[in-house]
Amino acid sequence: KRGFVSLTKANTAHVRLYELAAVGVDEIDLLVLKQAGLVSSAVKAAKVYLAGEIDRAIKLSGIAVTKGARAAIEAAGGTIAD
Repeated sequence: KRGFVSLTKANTAHVRLYELAAVGVDEIDLLVLKQAGLVSSAVKAAKVYLAGEIDRAIKLSGIAVTKGARAAIEAAGGTIAD
């Protein structure tokens, strides 16, 4: 093997912004994502990427967010708690 192999790659799920818009809950954390079936039950962390749009205010907690997704969520009136 050569190069860098991330040890957390298998434990982190990628969630698109439009998938969060489909969840009917306003306060979203990792447990909500697992219950909605957006991520596997074995996942230990999730990261939201900017893909699509969101038109309602949501509150994220304990989920990593990219710069573009953060801007879109805050523009819709949502908040992100690290």
